[in-house]
Amino acid sequence: MAVVTRFAPSPTGPLHLGHAYAALIAQARGDGLLLRIEDIDTARCRQEFEAAIYEDLQWLGLSWGEPVVRQSDRRSAYDLALARLGDLGVTYQCTCTRTDIKTALSAPQEGVVATGPDGPLYPGTCRSARHGTGAVRLNMAAAMDRIGQIQFTETGLLPGPKVFDAQQMVSAVGDIVLARREIGTSYHLAVVVDDAAQAITEVTRGEDLRESTAIHVVLQRLLGLPTPVYHHHRLIRDDQGKRLAKRDDARALAKYRAEGATPADIRRWVGL
Repeated sequence: MAVVTRFAPSPTGPLHLGHAYAALIAQARGDGLLLRIEDIDTARCRQEFEAAIYEDLQWLGLSWGEPVVRQSDRRSAYDLALARLGDLGVTYQCTCTRTDIKTALSAPQEGVVATGPDGPLYPGTCRSARHGTGAVRLNMAAAMDRIGQIQFTETGLLPGPKVFDAQQMVSAVGDIVLARREIGTSYHLAVVVDDAAQAITEVTRGEDLRESTAIHVVLQRLLGLPTPVYHHHRLIRDDQGKRLAKRDDARALAKYRAEGATPADIRRWVGL
């Protein structure tokens, strides 16, 4: 069976060496590479950055199947998925502000504040509320009651089968946000819906997203979508060991290209 991978950048800044590495890994591991522009954060995304993505990838020698998927065009698909989860009874409206959550988590209590893939675990303030509009959260306990334990296969830095039960998901992940009022979806929901729509068979991405994978498998199980293989690779870091960010323009591919670097130079610098 053909292995279909994808590269899914957000057009919020110039691509850097870390993006080059991720795109090259995705191409190398697949029989067919697809491109997805993850532009749901319309406040930060820019058309000029999207245009630069195509230019940088073509310069690196990458090609991809058409059409290119743009998340900003897929709001209806996310709405349908969110409605399906609502019909299953595993979501609830959360009207808490960031300040509300911070205050609740700082209240006197034993132990320390638990954190998950999205930061401090939500304390469940709105879980039993019957009204209000705001963010939509996944009731993780209710979700796991429906599907039981989850499992997936990892082929990257920590290869092998991975299994998570209800206790692990509730205590380590919690009630994550599925849709924000200003955006209408979230990274977690959008990538799950899009990976299925593009028939991705192996998701390649940085190790910083490894902890999100169990969330995505939960959503796949709830929505009746296939679970791909996951390959989490190392990150490209700066001289101080910090992973590169889009604000780090000094390592932007366009800058290297303007200074005379070649695609072969980029491959060598990222260890390929």
